[in-house]
Amino acid sequence: MKYIRILTLLLLALQMGSCIGTKKLTYLQQPENQEMLDSLVSVKRIQKPYRVQINDLLDIKVKALDQDLVQMFDRSSKSESSQSMNADRLYFEGYIVDAHGNIRVPTLGEVNVLGYTTEEIRKKLERLLLEDYFKEEANLFITVKLAGVRYTTVGEIGSGTQILYDNEVTIMEAIANAGDIPETGDRKNVMILRQYPEGQKVHHIDLTSIDVVNSPYYYIQPNDLIVVKPLPQKSYGFGVNGLQTLSAIASVVTLFTSLLILTTRL
Repeated sequence: MKYIRILTLLLLALQMGSCIGTKKLTYLQQPENQEMLDSLVSVKRIQKPYRVQINDLLDIKVKALDQDLVQMFDRSSKSESSQSMNADRLYFEGYIVDAHGNIRVPTLGEVNVLGYTTEEIRKKLERLLLEDYFKEEANLFITVKLAGVRYTTVGEIGSGTQILYDNEVTIMEAIANAGDIPETGDRKNVMILRQYPEGQKVHHIDLTSIDVVNSPYYYIQPNDLIVVKPLPQKSYGFGVNGLQTLSAIASVVTLFTSLLILTTRL
């Protein structure tokens, strides 16, 4: 019986360390010394404007009084006249940024957009079209935006490549769309691998803190890689909550007791 008591104490001690506390599982927690009242959380838009990268997909629309001339440049003008634009169709009708940072625009040919913001691209296309094809009185109107935000998730989260057809996507929306982080995922140290013109950089954010809304990485960017590492409790094998751990301990104690009884009878 002494051995059983010692084993039980050891397993109970292990249970205390193997269970995952709620502080590691709860998103956007407020500081403990702060009153738990409804409050307005101001999001500081401190991230820099996104600059177009290779393999980005752009949605470009050209409108003017001369509809026949517009159709030369606007790939979606015909389809939009009969039905609303399907988001998936952007893959075929959008403008992909090639390995040299260019997009192929009808009649204009290769136009370099690498490192430009969507607003800068709009102004550049407007200038090129006004120089050679349209006059000021044509009421030329151009819109340029990203054709969805593509990102990839790996680790303790639904793995795969996701696309959200929106102008802005937060890290919370991206994770929810990927299927959320399970109990064994580390929410306090989510890694984002992000592309920049000069290369790739790694950033870390804590999703359990309310302060994450003020992080420059709260809004994801196209081609982001989101990595969620496992918590140490996953390797213990005793469960991630009290009930699972207690069941595992009961099984071990039962097995040990059975072996002890068999050995004493021999």
